[in-house]
Amino acid sequence: MLISNEPGIYREGKHGIRLENIIAVNIEAETEFGKFMRFDVLTYCPFELAAIKVELLSSEEKQWLNNYHELVYNKLEGYLNDEEKAWLREATRAI
Repeated sequence: MLISNEPGIYREGKHGIRLENIIAVNIEAETEFGKFMRFDVLTYCPFELAAIKVELLSSEEKQWLNNYHELVYNKLEGYLNDEEKAWLREATRAI
């Protein structure tokens, strides 16, 4: 099954932002308690680092973003020329 993961925040009368990824729901394990599912990301697009206030992120959130950006780079680099790879490397740099 495919679903969208769309965390967002909206400030009434001001502005809002929503970040979206398409994810696949897959079976991780089956136990005596039933099926346990996992989410696998299908859209590999970097988040705009200039729009992120890094000082507001927890260490776990920073690590998640760095891991996600590493995954994005590794998934896409083989399809890119040198100029595009350089752009993607900068866009997915660790924070």
